[in-house]
Amino acid sequence: MDKMTANLQGSETAKTIDALVTPTLLVDRGRLERNVQRLAERAKKLGVVLRPHMKTAKSIDVARQVFPREPGPITVSTIAEAEYFASHGFRDITYAVGMSPASAIRAMELCRRTGVDLKLLLDTVEQADALADVRKATGVTPSIFIELDCDDHRGGVKPDDSRLLEVANRVVAAGANLVGVLAHAGESYSLSTPDALVKAAENERSATVRAAEILRAHGHACPIVSLGSTPTAHFAESLEGVTELRAGVYMFFDLVQHGVGVCDIDDIAISVLATVIGAKPEKGWVLVDAGWMALSRDRGTSNQRVDQGYGVVCDERGRVLKDVVVSQASQEHGILSIRAGSEKTMPALPVGTRIRILPNHACAMAAQHDFYNVINGERPDIEERWQRIRGW
Repeated sequence: MDKMTANLQGSETAKTIDALVTPTLLVDRGRLERNVQRLAERAKKLGVVLRPHMKTAKSIDVARQVFPREPGPITVSTIAEAEYFASHGFRDITYAVGMSPASAIRAMELCRRTGVDLKLLLDTVEQADALADVRKATGVTPSIFIELDCDDHRGGVKPDDSRLLEVANRVVAAGANLVGVLAHAGESYSLSTPDALVKAAENERSATVRAAEILRAHGHACPIVSLGSTPTAHFAESLEGVTELRAGVYMFFDLVQHGVGVCDIDDIAISVLATVIGAKPEKGWVLVDAGWMALSRDRGTSNQRVDQGYGVVCDERGRVLKDVVVSQASQEHGILSIRAGSEKTMPALPVGTRIRILPNHACAMAAQHDFYNVINGERPDIEERWQRIRGW
């Protein structure tokens, strides 16, 4: 059987990466294992429970790298993720997106069917008042986090805002169980120095602990104090008063995290394998079969010190091609070129050459694909094929 015929049969039977149909998603098991171990050791040192966010991986096989013995506490970003991980034995789940009445009912129905402890997130009195109807519709008492705004990044109430107590009181009045406060230091993604990251981590900690103390002073137990982002999780010097740490992209890392200063290029565990399909030598372009449908449109490094285009380019074995980036992307085409200002020249990449593209944003790149081809380092062998879920 020739190579083209083998490719037509699809990637399921491929044993090596050169037999894969491109574009397709790769995950390096060795890098994944190192990344997972790194944050597990930090959480232990800081004395908190690690509740990893599965929104990046969306895969039971990746989750089993984090919890090799038995399921542990996790965070999710969709009810579909909660249902999926519940079906694989996970019982302690936080849904870390502000609830709507419909999502709350669906979540509590999952709790009723499976016995899962699925905690919800809210930050308004309107959401809190809706909990009474959720209880009535499902017969389940919701467990609730109040979302905090620690750095003006997204939703949530400020720790010193009078609405914090108002929301807490309304949660209790609706017959729900207020389990704690939850924060996410999303502004840390815009930082790039160790001092700034340490400061952001301490701000996240102090704001979250202060909110918990205010609630306790007014009669709310607030047993869980939850915070986390991948940058602050890796730069926090103290988590005194915090009970759990959340992070997600740390399992894979990406070019944004590299630009922030959290990881090295060699820590990035996922990439898209693509094939050279043409060239425009007069423009210094090489064309590949991976556009934004395979890479995502994420341009998260565009505001960083080094703009990585739509991704950094490596050879087939994962070795970085110096200053070669995906400079343009249409739906199914990517254009490789030399980074602006570089004195490098484009390496020889004839038609048929395989390359790997590292992600700006691991969550966004992975979201374009249905499965991971598991590799290890520079070896071409495909060890396994891990499915991932999509949807809401």
